[in-house]
Amino acid sequence: MAADLTHVDTWLFDLDNTLYPAETQFMALIEGRMTDFVERFTGLPREEARALQKKYYLEHGTTLAGLMTYHGMDPAQFLEEVHDVSMENLVPDTALHAAIDALPGRRLVFTNGSLGHAERVLGHLGLRDLFSEIFAIETADYIPKPSLATFDKITKLHAIDPPTTAFFEDSEKNLVPAARLGMTTVLVGAHAAASTSEHVHHRTNDLAGFLSSARLKGTST
Repeated sequence: MAADLTHVDTWLFDLDNTLYPAETQFMALIEGRMTDFVERFTGLPREEARALQKKYYLEHGTTLAGLMTYHGMDPAQFLEEVHDVSMENLVPDTALHAAIDALPGRRLVFTNGSLGHAERVLGHLGLRDLFSEIFAIETADYIPKPSLATFDKITKLHAIDPPTTAFFEDSEKNLVPAARLGMTTVLVGAHAAASTSEHVHHRTNDLAGFLSSARLKGTST
């Protein structure tokens, strides 16, 4: 059944594993670079460095947040290094471009990645022209989703009205504050169908298909 999104005029999209399929393994390249960085930065053996990387991600929303909290790390070098990976596995999706282009109202990217990373990936995918703003980790003062403070900041900065906003994410936990604020939430990815969270309103493994079939404001069907 087509999703009823006729109330939506602001569209928030996560970037990684949302605007391209997780199956590309692009994020695995970034995670490998993170392990390299943590190993070198802490001096830990690689397996211990990887375990610490995952621990910080689970407890703080990003590995970066944990490194800043417990090690006082300057985030600039981390963000530059870990995002410096090949994009050869990322393929522009003309159907997704058309589906997003047809959405009525504002479209913004809301990512825990850096601004430079977002600009680079969106440019490579041919999607940059579709988004008026990018709310990146620097904009959030390095406080990642799912922090409510970061959701408060993006809603105030861009005058977002949650009841007329849809948020698309591959991370279930990042949809929780969005749903509590009154946004319509969409979990994206192969794992989405298995979600039973009350904070997930729609689920899809085909973002382009979901958007193109949805009922939108100003349409008669």
